Amino acid sequence: MGELSISALLIRFVLGGAAVVASTMVARRLGEKAGGIFAAFPAVFLAALLTAGLDLRGEDLVSQSIVLSKGAMVGMGINILVAIIAGFLLNKYGLKKGLMQVLGCWFVVSMVVVAITSY
Repeated sequence: MGELSISALLIRFVLGGAAVVASTMVARRLGEKAGGIFAAFPAVFLAALLTAGLDLRGEDLVSQSIVLSKGAMVGMGINILVAIIAGFLLNKYGLKKGLMQVLGCWFVVSMVVVAITSY
């Protein structure tokens, strides 16, 4: 998917922004935990699939959809692992120090997954 159409970019922009707004509204009404769970909704994945449908056809669409789906599964696995680590580190070290450590853990885990899956 080398080039994206204007409509594809618009769909990604609208869906991504809508997911952020919706998770903020859920967090304000139901609490931070519910907002965090809702924020994990894969709006970017949905937007990528929709725009692939606009930009590709036939076998290219099928193969790109498979690649996007595999990447989404790996990404959500990383999100779950980092959320568990964040729950531990934020409670133990507080917001600032814990957040910096969580970001470091996310970076390391992501790089390990990229190194493993790039073969």
